[in-house]
Amino acid sequence: QVQLVESGGGLVQAGGSLRLSCAASGRTFSSFSMGWFRQTPGKEREFVAVISWSGGKTYYADSVKGRFTCSRDNAKNTVYLQMNSLKPEDTDVYYCAADATPGIRLGVESYDYWGQGTQVTVSS
Repeated sequence: QVQLVESGGGLVQAGGSLRLSCAASGRTFSSFSMGWFRQTPGKEREFVAVISWSGGKTYYADSVKGRFTCSRDNAKNTVYLQMNSLKPEDTDVYYCAADATPGIRLGVESYDYWGQGTQVTVSS
């Protein structure tokens, strides 16, 4: 089992920045690809970013490319999502997720473990 706990969400003005953190415990964190997703109530959860187990590969949704950066510190069992130039449309609940299968995968169904989510609200 892997437990994931997100933190760092909050309220920020448009153009501002936030850094989300996801702390993992349980099985070997460094063996998992880690993804970030977001969801508005009543809508499907959507892919935001993913980082490979080593941190050497990342992939982003077009909507956040150039503004968000995903990184990880395997020594601290933590993955990060640095969000810059935030827009009101970035308002959502953000979730981190762990994928036990090696590789970069974007689908919600590919991920084995999920955090509880953290709210990000961007005011205009």
